[in-house]
Amino acid sequence: MSLRKMFVLLGFLVVAAAVVAACGTKTPEAPAAPQVEVPYLQAWQGSAHNAVDTEPFRHWDGDDPAEVPTNCAKCHTSAGYRDFLGADGSEAGKVDAAVPAADAQGVQCVACHNPVTLTKTSVVFPSGINITGIGDDSRCMECHQGRESKVSVDKQISDFNAADAPDTVVAPMTVNGTEQKFGFRNIHYFAAAATLYGGQVHGGYEYDGKTYDAKNTHTEGYATCIGCHNQHTLEVRVDQCAQCHEGVAGVEDLKNIRMVSSNPDYDGDGNTDEGMYYEIQGLQENLMAAMQAYAKDKAGVGIAYDAATYPYFMADANGDGAGDKNDSGGGVAYPNWTPRLLEAAYNYQVSVKDPGAFAHGNKYIVQLLYDSIEDVGGDTSKLARTDAGHFAGDTMPFRDWDDTGVVPFGCVKCHTAQGLPTFLANGGSTIVTSTPCHDEANWPNRYQIKSVTFPSGKTVSLGGKDADGNFLADDSNLCISCHMGRESTTSVNNALRGKDVDAVDAKLSFKNIHYLAAGATLFGTDAKGAYEYDGKTYLGQNVTHPVNKCKECHDVHALEPKVEICAGCHSGAKPEDIRAPGDAVDYDGDGNVTEGMKGEIETLAAALYAQIQDYAKNKAGTGLVYDTHAYPYFYADKDGDGQGDKNDSGASVAFNGTWTPRLLKAAFNY
Repeated sequence: MSLRKMFVLLGFLVVAAAVVAACGTKTPEAPAAPQVEVPYLQAWQGSAHNAVDTEPFRHWDGDDPAEVPTNCAKCHTSAGYRDFLGADGSEAGKVDAAVPAADAQGVQCVACHNPVTLTKTSVVFPSGINITGIGDDSRCMECHQGRESKVSVDKQISDFNAADAPDTVVAPMTVNGTEQKFGFRNIHYFAAAATLYGGQVHGGYEYDGKTYDAKNTHTEGYATCIGCHNQHTLEVRVDQCAQCHEGVAGVEDLKNIRMVSSNPDYDGDGNTDEGMYYEIQGLQENLMAAMQAYAKDKAGVGIAYDAATYPYFMADANGDGAGDKNDSGGGVAYPNWTPRLLEAAYNYQVSVKDPGAFAHGNKYIVQLLYDSIEDVGGDTSKLARTDAGHFAGDTMPFRDWDDTGVVPFGCVKCHTAQGLPTFLANGGSTIVTSTPCHDEANWPNRYQIKSVTFPSGKTVSLGGKDADGNFLADDSNLCISCHMGRESTTSVNNALRGKDVDAVDAKLSFKNIHYLAAGATLFGTDAKGAYEYDGKTYLGQNVTHPVNKCKECHDVHALEPKVEICAGCHSGAKPEDIRAPGDAVDYDGDGNVTEGMKGEIETLAAALYAQIQDYAKNKAGTGLVYDTHAYPYFYADKDGDGQGDKNDSGASVAFNGTWTPRLLKAAFNY
C-alpha cells in the first residue's frame, strides 16, 4: 500500500473511531474505542494551516450572516476545499455553498487527505491556464495561485473601454443600474504558484511585446512545493538549502542567496553580491517612486501604499508619503486609476504579497518590476532585466516554443534543462544544455566529456589526446557540445548530390548552420562546419593562439570575453582592432593591412553578399535580400528595390523555389 493511501485509510479509521465513540452504548462490557495515532498530527498542529484564531480563518466572524462566502470558502475552510474538489459528492470545480464562519477551523487533515486528492494532478489558474502532471503539488497550488492575472486586469481595462487611453483616469460606469468603479485588482496573498510558474500562467501583469521567464525549475528535487517545504509544518527545508548554499542556518539567511546565474545589478545600486531578496526590494523602491511621480503628474492625485491595510493603495493628496484619512480616521482608497497605473500597481502587489518570491521565481518578479518601472516612465538606465545568455530564460532561445508548449525533439538537447543529463544517460557524449553543466549526482562536479562529434561526423576534443591517441576530457567540451551548429559540408553536399550546380531546383531550401556555432569556427576543417569547396584546403583547429579554449577566453557564467587576458598581449587595442602580429596580408583587398581581422572579414562578407545578389538576379532569375533578424533570412526581391517582397497578407516572401546548388553553398557560408 502506498504511503498516501495509508494516510487516507488512517484518516477514515480516525473518523470511524469517533463515530463509534459517540454512538456506541456505554456498558461496562463495551470495548474501548480503538486508538489510532494520526501521522504528522503534531507537525500540522503547529502550522499556519491550523492557526484557527488568525485573520485567514476569523475574517468573517462579524459578518451578517457569519459565513465564509463561496468565493473564499475553497481556501479558507476544509469543507469548502472538499466541496470544490467534489469530495463531498457535489459537482467538482466550484464551491456550491457558503460555509458557516464557525466552521472555518483551519486547513484540516481531511482537506488534503481524501480519495479525490489521490488522483488530483492538475490546477487551473486564474488566467485559465491548466498546469497538468504536478501530482501532490496540486493540493498546495489550488489555493496558492492567487485570484487575479494579466487576463483579469486586461478584462477590466477592456470592460471600461479604456485600452486606447492608458493615461486617462477611468470614470465609473453604470451597469444594470449599478455604478461600477474602475479600481485596483489584488492578486490576493501567498500566490507562490503564480510566481513559481511565471510566464506560463501569467499571474503577473505581462506587458505586450515582452517575454518572461517560465517555471523556475531551480534544480532537481527542489522545484516543487513539497520539495522545498514540509507539507505539514509548511516550514522551508532549510537544512536542504544549506547543502548547496553556504551560510544558510535559518530562514532569514535565504534572503542572502544569489546564484551564479544572477550576475547583473538588477536594482542598479552597485551591489551584485546581495541576495535576490534585496535586488527585488531595490526594484520595488524604484517602482514605488516611479508610480508616485506618475500618479502626481499624470493621474492628478498622489498615491501611497500600505501593505497591511486594504485596499493597499491610498490617496496622498498632500504628497507627504502617507495615505490620507477620512473624517472617521479611515484610509482613503486611491481614486484616480489610469490603466497604466493599475498595471504597475498590480505588479507591485504581486511582488509584495508573495514573501518568498525571491526564491519561488525571482527572475519573473524582476522582469515584472522592471517593465512596470519602464512603463510608468521611471529611469531604467541603471537597472537590469535579463541575465547572461545561458540564464536568460525570457529570451527567444528558451521562449520560442511557448505558443505550442513543446520544445521539438531536435531542439531539446540545447534549449532545455534536461538535454545533457538525458543524452548522457542514454549513452551520448556530446550534448549540453542552457544551464546544467554540473553533474547533479556529483555536485558541484561538471560532466566529463572526452570528445564531441560535430554534424559533419568529425569528432574533436579541446582536451587533446593522450600518448595512445585517446581523447581527453576538458570543461570546454561542454561549451562546444551545443555551440557546434547543426549543418556542415556533409549535410550541404547530401542535399545537393547529383544536381546541376547552376540549375534552379524547386526542391532546394536554405540550409542554416544555426546560431553562435563558435566550435565550428574554432575547429575549422577538423569539424567542417562551414561549406568547404572541393579541391581547396582549409585551416583546422586554431592552436596558434596561446589562449584557445572556451573557458580560457570567456567567463563560464557571464559568458563575456575575458578582455583583461587579451590586454596582456594586445595592450590598448579594442577587440575589433586586433590582428596577429606580423600579419600583413590584405585579405579583403582594400589596401589596409593594419585594420583588425573584424574589418577584414566584414569587407569580405560584403563582397560575397554583392556577388550572391548579382548571381541570384542574373543566374537564378530572382533578386535576393538578406535579413539577419528574420528566419529564413534570405527573401525574394523580384523588383530589385533592395527590400524583400511581400505577399497579399503583408508577410515577407522567402527565397524558396529558386535556389541553385552554387547559390546555396555561398549563402550557407555567408
